[in-house]
Amino acid sequence: MSTTTHPEATIEAHPTLPIITITREFAATPAQLIKAHIDPDLFVQWSGPNGLTGRIDYWDARRGGRYAFTHINGDEEYSFYGSFHDITDDKIVQTFTWAEQPDGVSLETLTVEDLGNGRSRLVAQSLCDSIEDRDAWLRSGMEVGVNDGYAKIDDLLADGSI
Repeated sequence: MSTTTHPEATIEAHPTLPIITITREFAATPAQLIKAHIDPDLFVQWSGPNGLTGRIDYWDARRGGRYAFTHINGDEEYSFYGSFHDITDDKIVQTFTWAEQPDGVSLETLTVEDLGNGRSRLVAQSLCDSIEDRDAWLRSGMEVGVNDGYAKIDDLLADGSI
């Protein structure tokens, strides 16, 4: 039996569109959550499943900027890249591509709602190329990386790193 002290994200697929929506609340301000997503030193600490290490290959978090990062598991590397289209105080719009499937570009919109009392709700929506691609993401075990990563954000918030 697995026990966690961190809440899990809700991951939903739209019934007729190639969209995945991830929702999770945090004991954080919107500014803290946006910072966790655009600061490369923070991003590499929380992104991805437990047990993998991360490397930032390049990172230019601004409107029109681009990024690339790699998750490393022993001899295996998983690289991802994209472009930042917009970054505001409560929203990030970017593309996301797994290097092994360069034709599978998703458009991601992350919004953060201030709930008051130091709490925020993060909603990340990924528009995939097709329902088949969306369903492949869902079958990939992505929920492990999402929940492990968000738990690491909780830990970074708790220790004052963000």
